Amino acid sequence: MTVTIAEYLASAKQRLLSDPIVVTFAILRERVTPADGHWRVKLSLSDGSTLEFSEYLHLASSNRIEVVTYSYHWADAEYELICRWDNTPHFPDLPAFPHHIHDGSGDRVRPGQTADIFIVLDEIIQRQSTPLES
Repeated sequence: MTVTIAEYLASAKQRLLSDPIVVTFAILRERVTPADGHWRVKLSLSDGSTLEFSEYLHLASSNRIEVVTYSYHWADAEYELICRWDNTPHFPDLPAFPHHIHDGSGDRVRPGQTADIFIVLDEIIQRQSTPLES
């Protein structure tokens, strides 16, 4: 089944509209062609945190949508970093390069994997429902 860039974005927007952790969202930028697309979005979440993200997508030769570059910046109500998922190629020694995750406001960086808005929202929901370790 071929999914277009427009269909991916429509599905993602539906998730943003229907997910109970998303209070509001604003699309700051959006560009769509048959071959690629880019969007930047800011979300307010039910716990008072925010998620700001950017995805650049293209239609791969296999007729699959690939998220080529991405950044998902999740911050608490005071705008302190909780987590950031991105694939900027600045940690070449990490496994799964260039995918990595910044944990908290310190310099903690760990290996990541390919991400999209669906994966990130699922992880935020899981992290919000899992008690912190002491």
